Amino acid sequence: MREPSDPAGPTGGGVQGPQLKHSDGPWLRAAGGAEELVTHLGPVRSELSLAHAGLMAGAGRLTALAELKAVRESWERRFQAAQSECGSLAASLRAVARTQGATDEAVRSSLAAVPASRAGEGR
Repeated sequence: MREPSDPAGPTGGGVQGPQLKHSDGPWLRAAGGAEELVTHLGPVRSELSLAHAGLMAGAGRLTALAELKAVRESWERRFQAAQSECGSLAASLRAVARTQGATDEAVRSSLAAVPASRAGEGR
């Protein structure tokens, strides 16, 4: 007996039972979230640069300026890497949604070609 949480449904799926359905919604929402991160991170590097310039102007002959510059450059590389990763992730998530939808359609089409009398065989 199948559990009620079984994706095929309480009747066990089959030709006349509930169908397992794919939704690209979660994939597309995740892709949108990744794209929002790319957008959100866009101005961060220039804001960091402006803040650093203000710090440099007011710091005079502070000996830690070289270290501050190295830290800023490190953060700029991290922001760039995060943007790149999020952009790549968004594209990959959208590709999964497209591929999964195409696979679902191919399976649906191949099952539609099976005569109804053969659909119940093998039980």
